[in-house]
Amino acid sequence: MNKKFIWINTQFEGFHSYPNAPEEVSFLRSSHRHIFHVKVHIEIYHNERDIEFILFKHFVETFCIPKLNKTDLGSCETISDNLYKSINSIYPNRQIVITVSEDNENGCSCRYD
Repeated sequence: MNKKFIWINTQFEGFHSYPNAPEEVSFLRSSHRHIFHVKVHIEIYHNERDIEFILFKHFVETFCIPKLNKTDLGSCETISDNLYKSINSIYPNRQIVITVSEDNENGCSCRYD
C-alpha cells in the first residue's frame, strides 16, 4: 500500500533532566537546557494535500508545543508522545512519525500507527 506524508520541522527551547542517568553522564541528572528540534511526518490521503503543511506547522507551533511543560519535558520519547496526543486529537486515524532531538544532535523517532 502506498502512503503519502507531509512533514514539518520546528524547534523550541526547553529543560529536562535524566534522574537515573548512568554515572558516566551523571551531569544529566540535573535540569539542563536544550534546543529541541522536532520533525513531524503526518499521513495525507491525496495529492492535493488534505493537510496543508504551512498550516500544519502553525498548528504544531501554536497549539501542540505550548501545551508542553518546558521546564520539565522528560525524555525525547516523552516529548514525542505528548506531541502525538495533541496532534492526534485534531488529526485522528493517521500514521504519524515524530522525531525529537536535543540540539539537533541526538534524539529519537517514534512511529504511531
